[in-house]
Amino acid sequence: MQTPLNLLYLLMFMSAGCATANPVNDMPPIDPNSAIYEVPVKEGVSYQDLLDSLKSVSAGMNYVSPASFNIAEQMKKRDIDPQGIKEVHAVCNLGMGTEIMLDYPEFIVFAPCRIAIYEKPDANQKLKLYIALDRPTYDLKSIKNPTERAKKSAQELEDGLIKLIEKVRKGDI
Repeated sequence: MQTPLNLLYLLMFMSAGCATANPVNDMPPIDPNSAIYEVPVKEGVSYQDLLDSLKSVSAGMNYVSPASFNIAEQMKKRDIDPQGIKEVHAVCNLGMGTEIMLDYPEFIVFAPCRIAIYEKPDANQKLKLYIALDRPTYDLKSIKNPTERAKKSAQELEDGLIKLIEKVRKGDI
């Protein structure tokens, strides 16, 4: 049985679009032109729930969090209203991403990986909680002609981080 050529083109186009369209079930699509992957925190998940989840899920996925920086607190110390929560957490899983650093030691400028937790106004000007990450595959664009090994490693690391924030945004423990 022959398949019409137009149908084959359509299927190829649709499958290519799905690769970055929706990385995990109900997660927003990845913008290939942005280093930032941002997701809203699920309704009912508090800031404290989010922190507890980040600690628990990170440990369960073999990520360590060597540092966190509460930017909002530092702004308050300077008499600046931070307009909500603003902080960044460093996470690291040396089982992932090491190939990039072995091939390109300069890539450590992006290490450890960063996850931000912040609030910003929604359409009704009510502060809404978000979690976001800096995408390793986007950062790899800073390396000229990266090896296939580095590309694969960056994708593996990014996929792991997306799974992490997917669980954390729901308040999983």
